[in-house]
Amino acid sequence: MPKKARIFSRDLKLSVIRRMLAGENVSALARELQVRREDLYVWRERFRAGGAAALRGRGRPPKVVATAPAAVAVPDDLASAQRRMAELERKIGQQQLELDFFQRALRQVSGPRRPSDGPGAMPSTHSSKR
Repeated sequence: MPKKARIFSRDLKLSVIRRMLAGENVSALARELQVRREDLYVWRERFRAGGAAALRGRGRPPKVVATAPAAVAVPDDLASAQRRMAELERKIGQQQLELDFFQRALRQVSGPRRPSDGPGAMPSTHSSKR
């Protein structure tokens, strides 16, 4: 027996889209609402294409003539989006520092070995063969 389709209100979809645009984890949102992630992405793309009016509520959707997508921003989430961007930029900076550190360490480890002191002298490192 097929599952009955769940119907979500336009207000719920808008609140979920705002949370997605603020940077919340989409998988966590999907688990919370018990909805497929793909559905959340569809809602977001419809919102980007036509704003809140493009999100379907209850009932049959009206026929709409396709128009060019408009750049839609959610002004009340602008500050939280900027905070999230700053947080991610700090994280990228930290990762770059760690990457530089490990690259320098790798260069030192894989650098040339010290030469022996003279002919017949023992090399600076021991052979791994025993």
